[in-house]
Parts: sequence; C-alpha cells; structure tokens
Amino acid sequence: MATGKNERLDLRELSSSTYAVMHRLAGQADKAAEESGLESELLHLVRIRASQINGCGFCIDMHTIDARRAGVAEQRIYALNAWRETPFYSDRERAALEVAESVTLIHDGQLPDDVFERGRDALGEAQLAQLVWVVVAINSYNRLAITARLAPGNYHPGE
Repeated sequence: MATGKNERLDLRELSSSTYAVMHRLAGQADKAAEESGLESELLHLVRIRASQINGCGFCIDMHTIDARRAGVAEQRIYALNAWRETPFYSDRERAALEVAESVTLIHDGQLPDDVFERGRDALGEAQLAQLVWVVVAINSYNRLAITARLAPGNYHPGE
C-alpha cells in the first residue's frame, strides 16, 4: 500500500508483522490461483469488480493499472460494472464474476446455491476454491485501504 498525504493510518508501518502476513496470504492466493489454471485476465477482472463493489478507490486504481499493464482491453475494464449487460466476457468469466460478487456481498444472502453451481460448473472445484481465496484477499485489502484512507493515484507498480 502506498502512502498518500490524506492517509489516516499507515498499517504497513504500524503493524508491519501482521501486514506481512496479509501480503503473504494474498500472494499465495494469487500464486495458487494461477497454478490451478485460472487465467490472469480473469483474476484482474475479479479484483477490480470486488473493489468496485466495496468502493475502494485506491484498489480500483491499482488493479486497473495492473490490468492494463497485463493487456486487459480497456473496453473490458470500463464495462466491468455492467458485465451482465455487455458481450465482452466469456461464460467462464461471468461465472467467476458472479461468485466474486456473491462472496463480496456475502451479507446479502450468502453464496446462493445456483451461483455456486454455475461457478463450479465453469471452473471446477479446485479453481473455484482458489478463486474464493483471491476474492477473500482482495476484500480484506479493500477494507484495509478504505479504513486507512489510501488515496487513489499513489500506486506505482514495482515500488
């Protein structure tokens, strides 16, 4: 996480050992997801979408920058908040996005059986399990960034 002038709490500095554990968890979730065969582009879309739902400006900024650098088409990034109404996403991506939304909004009725089944059918159980970890990690980071008031525009890849 980057430090901006309006940052309220520097979690990386003030709780460095716990922050390091969170960073390792997210890194392991990403690595395992990719090793399971989940496509990098799908994972970028899921991270952006969860961050949109949570209203995390810092994470939206960061993940759209990363997605662009990875070659995700601008049109797919811009239309992500309306993915159900656009033709820019595969059935597999749609299933992943639907699962990601349900897990992100777990308080709105949990993960419905039909959403779970579509996710399992499209991804298989092993990839679905890895997707859930990625979604849990980005939701955790969203909550940390929002609480700390990390400002968009302060993310610089590679730092």
